Amino acid sequence: MQANPPVAVGASERSVIGILGGTFDPIHVGHIALARAALRELNLAQVRFVPAAQPWQKTGVTDAAHRAQMVQLAIAGEPRCVLDRHEIEHGGASYTVDSLRAARASLGDAVPIVLIIGSDQMRTLDTWHQWQSLPTLAHLAVALRGQAVLALSCALQAFYNERWAPASDLPRASAGSVVELPMAPVDVSATEVRALLAQSALESTAGSAPGSTPDAATRTARLACCLAPQVLDYIRARHLYA
Repeated sequence: MQANPPVAVGASERSVIGILGGTFDPIHVGHIALARAALRELNLAQVRFVPAAQPWQKTGVTDAAHRAQMVQLAIAGEPRCVLDRHEIEHGGASYTVDSLRAARASLGDAVPIVLIIGSDQMRTLDTWHQWQSLPTLAHLAVALRGQAVLALSCALQAFYNERWAPASDLPRASAGSVVELPMAPVDVSATEVRALLAQSALESTAGSAPGSTPDAATRTARLACCLAPQVLDYIRARHLYA
């Protein structure tokens, strides 16, 4: 198990830690792009990837051990990204609020923590378990991709407006703000990747070599754009998503 590196907290400037949770089924270039944008735009000291053990809103996910290993492979070249196994080791249903409580207990009350979420997650935040407790434990950074408009319900818009702050304010408090995280859109989704992998697996079962037909070549090229090479190798070696 990889231990999370210690984070130094100075008297004048406190290091800000990002938390990026998800199913990561599988982890793809969009997840890495989001982490890089957060490190850059929010001036984070570290991003912790937290794979869910069993997402309570999803079923039929890949075994957590495989998903964690794929995350580890994908972030191997990212020195400020680490794998956090808290949810996997805890087991059972995964709730973000519990992971933030564990992170807070580990880091202490003074360290600023930022939960990194997408705009789609912000739109459904009020369906999350104990969602109103989230800002007592961490800041929220909402990724705004390109020119996309963030359309929220009245209740969530009030929640957003009340807590909005510039990203430069993050080190001044340990939790409580909502900041915006601009990033270029990345045209990839785990749903698309799983479909491509399943089709490739069918072709392999039928005896076709990868890329042996025009359609197969297109799928192979697309997968190479969506996944880190070491992640794609891991998936194929273990026949995942087949």
